[in-house]
Amino acid sequence: MNFRLLRSYPASSVVQLFPLYLSPAPHRCRLFLVRSNLPFPNEKAKYHRELEAAVKVVESACRLCAVVQRSLFSAEGQIVEKKYQTPVTVADFGVQALVSLELSKLFPSIPLVAEEDSSFIRSNNLVDPVVSAVSDKTSIDEDSLSHDDVLEAIDRRGKNAFATGTKPATYWILDPIDGTRGFVKGSPALYVVGLSLVVEGDIVLGVMGCPNWVVDTSFQSTTDTQGYKHSYLPLGIIMVAHVGCGTWTKRLKCMLDCSTKISSDRTRCFVDSYSLVSNARFCIPESQTWESLPLSVLYKARIDDENVGDKEIRLLSAFCGSLCKYLMVASGRASVFILRARSEKVIRVWDHAVGMICVYEAGRKVTDWNGSELDLATDQIERSIYPAGGILVTNGTIHNQILHMISSISTVV
Repeated sequence: MNFRLLRSYPASSVVQLFPLYLSPAPHRCRLFLVRSNLPFPNEKAKYHRELEAAVKVVESACRLCAVVQRSLFSAEGQIVEKKYQTPVTVADFGVQALVSLELSKLFPSIPLVAEEDSSFIRSNNLVDPVVSAVSDKTSIDEDSLSHDDVLEAIDRRGKNAFATGTKPATYWILDPIDGTRGFVKGSPALYVVGLSLVVEGDIVLGVMGCPNWVVDTSFQSTTDTQGYKHSYLPLGIIMVAHVGCGTWTKRLKCMLDCSTKISSDRTRCFVDSYSLVSNARFCIPESQTWESLPLSVLYKARIDDENVGDKEIRLLSAFCGSLCKYLMVASGRASVFILRARSEKVIRVWDHAVGMICVYEAGRKVTDWNGSELDLATDQIERSIYPAGGILVTNGTIHNQILHMISSISTVV
């Protein structure tokens, strides 16, 4: 049973050309002035109701994360408390509860696939802070929201989220916080709230919220942008993708500083158009080194250095989490995200599903190292992925070049 993406191509009509930032990269990005809730007509988006709900709940989830993250740090930016192995526990479970509550109210028949269950917060006396974090952001009346409501919402991520057979049921896939290390670091490190919808085996929409993302109109390097070394626009974006409608971004609505005016304009995103591997900008997992990847045989990596020489590539700083790398490729800031599969590291569905459709609709390609599309439905119980060799996410133009290099190197080795 293949888990596939419906194929579509970017629309050609434009209203106004708009450079997201100044960069030597052949980057394509157009600004469309749209006044509806979505950046395309509802009649073009079969699942526009689900997408509008997903955007709204991801925005709320990002605000929840921002509030909880602020509580982790002192005025000097230091971690206030690191009592638990994962300091993002409250935000992680809070986001899952919030998304589950809101979506179950609107779409009660659609189940949720997610990572957490409530046993951890029950056993560690964290129920009260999680409920407190959720009650302030949910549309449900605070007085009527009980502890049991929140715990049941977290546990709605049941393992039987779709039935076996030729036509799997419709279900949501959620990653409450992808990039927990980034969450703990605070600004400017990145983390993502990711939500996607699967219908009969196809990813049909995806929404990624990245509260710390910076759009810099004087952009020279990704590191400089996230390091606030230039003038920048307010923090945070929402990336939205719907099959056949492309990938778009907009500014996140007010989270902490409500005096900041946020533009409602949407920007359509396309992957960059680098056609040579030597010119491309690479992302890799922070848990892996360039030397552990097969391309290191052919190229040395220079981190965040635009002046790469012969047999060198530009490696962007390792941002936390897999979805941040998908966001980088889909937005045109990176050309390639490459990940090696390892026996000791399980690859989960929620770490990739929403990123896949965002990259694909932006112009795209996501495969394993053999060139096969990822099958996210192989493991229906643990929601694991088993890509041959690893995962390769690119702008499409250089995808086959890299696959050929990997194959050639593997054959020699």
